[in-house]
Amino acid sequence: MRLKDLGERRLIRALRRFFPARPPGVVLGVGDDAAVVRGPRNLILTHDLLVEDVDFRRALHPPRLLGRKALNVNLSDIAAMGGRPLHAVLGLALPGGTKREWLQRFLAGFREAAREAGVALVGGDMSAAARAVISVTVTGQAAVFVPRGGARPGDRVFVSGTLGDAAMGLRLLERSAKTGRSRPARRLVRAFLDPSPRLDLGFLLARRRLASAMIDISDGLAVDLSHICEESRTGAEIDLAKIPVSEELRRASGRPLGLALYGGEDFELLFAVRPRNLARLRLLAKRFDITEVGRIISGRKIWAVGRDGKKRPLAIRGYEHFK
Repeated sequence: MRLKDLGERRLIRALRRFFPARPPGVVLGVGDDAAVVRGPRNLILTHDLLVEDVDFRRALHPPRLLGRKALNVNLSDIAAMGGRPLHAVLGLALPGGTKREWLQRFLAGFREAAREAGVALVGGDMSAAARAVISVTVTGQAAVFVPRGGARPGDRVFVSGTLGDAAMGLRLLERSAKTGRSRPARRLVRAFLDPSPRLDLGFLLARRRLASAMIDISDGLAVDLSHICEESRTGAEIDLAKIPVSEELRRASGRPLGLALYGGEDFELLFAVRPRNLARLRLLAKRFDITEVGRIISGRKIWAVGRDGKKRPLAIRGYEHFK
């Protein structure tokens, strides 16, 4: 069977079966946003690859913003665990024809994002390649961390920010590249080019023990909710009318809900909260933009609840490598 027939999700499940043992000191291993290693404060480890023409296109992505995004997508995983980032290691494989100015701007963006998050770049590697590959590892720490697998029936489901903006931003960039017109809807384009990790929100949700399960929305709300349900062995109901969509997205797209459910690259937080913690969560809602969108239920099915109140199975689709 080829990887494109297997798909990313089935490949990850196969890897977990291939490495089933949890070594001493490993609190949380393969299958979550990041791994957790036991220490005085739990050490969090995460890694991401960005491959040219798969995860980004240099013609569409300014190098400074690509440098920022290369780090920030990793920091979003730290946020999803409820941790604080510490160190980064950067690996770069670049074609020999890459201009020095491109590399300088990329590194300037990476440095900007690192300073904003209080992250120290402590090492890395470089190599020549036919196309650009960006490899970033980030460490963090957390006295209390939040896995994907802690949701229970009765928990409420929340998201931060608005969803679908980044997916629409990518479409606008692609259209402008084809037509040669200037980029419209700057906020949507920025959401794709320069996402912001929700580090403060994730940290407080963990430290105050408010979130029972959490993940960052990288592949789309539907797919990432299915990850929480799979790890928690539960189902869920999502109220479609409650999914937060920006006015900019409504103006730019005739189907904003589809982008919010399936677009991906939002890097917002999706988390579950026990009913007893809802009053304390409202205190955080005064500081952060969070919206209740559904609930965790018994069973293993995920349902979409329409404006008419009727439940329909939620299609689980979104971005998946190798598919």
